[in-house]
Amino acid sequence: MDITGSVALVTGANRGLGRHFAQQLLERGAARVYATSRRPELVDVPGVEVLRVDVTDPASVAAAAAAAGDVTLLVNNAGITTGANLVTGDLADVRREMDTHFYGTLGVVRAFAPVLARNGGGGIVNVLSALSWFSTDGANAYAAAKAAAWSLTNGVRIELTGQGTQVTGVVLGAADTDMMAGYTGPMTDPADVVRVALDGVQAGDWEVLVDDWSRGVKASLAADPRAFYSQPAA
Repeated sequence: MDITGSVALVTGANRGLGRHFAQQLLERGAARVYATSRRPELVDVPGVEVLRVDVTDPASVAAAAAAAGDVTLLVNNAGITTGANLVTGDLADVRREMDTHFYGTLGVVRAFAPVLARNGGGGIVNVLSALSWFSTDGANAYAAAKAAAWSLTNGVRIELTGQGTQVTGVVLGAADTDMMAGYTGPMTDPADVVRVALDGVQAGDWEVLVDDWSRGVKASLAADPRAFYSQPAA
């Protein structure tokens, strides 16, 4: 996937990783970047074209696909975290997590897959999490939704191979963004996350493991889960 000359659309581009994606795509020579957000007035990246997109609102997604018919690179970055657990948490919050990370991502992919096909195949980037592969008290709804998004990423890659669309999953631990406010552990600079992610896209990687956290968690999956969950950090 050649970023130079591409036309990209980034969801959740008003802050955090999405804002860095929009900036760095322009810096890498993208011909156009559509920066989208539920609150487009908050997008402040110079040089982008701003669209309103709420990934949980199919009408806004369809309108974006109609308005941005030249897209060749789709970055599914929009996300939320409610702090809900699965058994005792508010079921509405659990549904919000799944509606955003799974159904929202899927809805955007379904809307833009025909656009990408018409434009030669292009690429899709799904921003995932190390929590796709483990759970922790206070973020179990998020973990379940991200696990579903990881499976979705692998599934749509298979389905879109025939139209020549590259699908890249970007997996990270903690990045120093607003979403992680209050977290006191080590965090990666969001600019570094996006740099590594786009390097992987450019290289044609199917999956980009951004940091030691994501690499360590994935490596643990082949072992007895009791070994992972007995660690203090888990």
